[in-house]
Amino acid sequence: MDSRLAQFAALNQKDKAPAYLSLVSEILARQDQSLTALDLHTLVETVVQDAGIVVGRQVLSELVRNLGTGSISDHNLRKRVVEETLNTLQPRIVSYEEQVISLRFQLADLLETEEEWSEAARVLMGISSRSLPDEEKFRVNIRIVRLLLEDEDSVQAETYYNRAASLSNSTSDRETQLQFKLCQARISDYARKFLEAAMRYHELSWLAEIDEEERKEMLSAAVTCAVLAPAGPNRSRVLASLYRDERSADLPSYNILSKMFLDHILRPAEIRTFEERLRPHQLAKIAISSNDQLASTIDDDESAEPSTSTRRGPSTVLDRAVMEHNLLASSKIYNNITFRGLGALLDLAPGAAETMARKMIEQGRLKGSIDQVDKLIWFDAAREEDDAQGKAGGLGDLEPTNEDTGAPFTKRWDLQIRMTAANVETIVQHLAEKGLVQQPTVTA
Repeated sequence: MDSRLAQFAALNQKDKAPAYLSLVSEILARQDQSLTALDLHTLVETVVQDAGIVVGRQVLSELVRNLGTGSISDHNLRKRVVEETLNTLQPRIVSYEEQVISLRFQLADLLETEEEWSEAARVLMGISSRSLPDEEKFRVNIRIVRLLLEDEDSVQAETYYNRAASLSNSTSDRETQLQFKLCQARISDYARKFLEAAMRYHELSWLAEIDEEERKEMLSAAVTCAVLAPAGPNRSRVLASLYRDERSADLPSYNILSKMFLDHILRPAEIRTFEERLRPHQLAKIAISSNDQLASTIDDDESAEPSTSTRRGPSTVLDRAVMEHNLLASSKIYNNITFRGLGALLDLAPGAAETMARKMIEQGRLKGSIDQVDKLIWFDAAREEDDAQGKAGGLGDLEPTNEDTGAPFTKRWDLQIRMTAANVETIVQHLAEKGLVQQPTVTA
């Protein structure tokens, strides 16, 4: 090899390129590839140092093209050749930028095949973006985000997602846009913006361009994020959308979705089953602030009973979501509840239960008030009813009359009786229209 390279060095400049190109083809065509990596490394170093930029670019472009088309079938050998060639060219990237970029894409492909996600991402991070058009920059950034998220590196992934977002209008390619939308959903998921993530996943689950199995996975991810989202009116709307999606009934998490939508109390056994399907970032521990810790110790002198919980707050994202849901569900059952009673329901110390209720009331996610003298939480009776309620078939909206009974709970009881009667009337009319029941005939 050294003697042939010395002969090539003595050739005229116009004859060097064909000579080096023929040597590249000869090395790659060998049956015995034991010396292929060493010979190619020697050839690349010689071409870079002695052949000149014009000849060097011709020879290296041909070598890179052959490596990309699979001239070396052995995975490990090809990876070694690509890495060594890249290391040789990297200090001279100004002269061989196109070849370096192509080699980096090839090395990233090889590392991705080995499921070395972070290493593949770092290889792509080394590509100089100034030489790429905006559309290609967008694709590279999206690919980096996807690779980093495979290794749960959401912090660095968000940085490259923000770079991609500024270039999102640079392409009209549908596949690239779908990959970007999926990255949006996953970044929101990892950043614990579960409500936003649930909406994005659900939107993607309807797109026909995506494989049916992947759409089912996205629907499942939407349900998971909706369950983990903070309890309140916004989450209720997302839960309603998912609950009414006919495909949700086939998901393993449908049971917990239906219970949350219907405002049922969740039990520990149901939570444990759901928890087994969560990803590591969805089981992240959450810290309790010093103010919340202080507030949760207020009733310690009165909560010495063995049955009283001593927990100062939720320990995980799922823990918090379930506690907030159970608190919201209890507001649909009770008119009021003591701090200790709520603590027993949520498995929290009475002071911690009060703190959670206070936060939800402050944020507008729970309607009610707190009586710290009597240690009671009063839930607002004026709840928003479903649009379908309060209407008797064909009679329009039911407008309750204002009766001065002198007692707000009597008014509420009367309203519930009216609404129940109206709903029964609606059901009977629907059954009659379908011929399932007969209307009674009145004889004079």
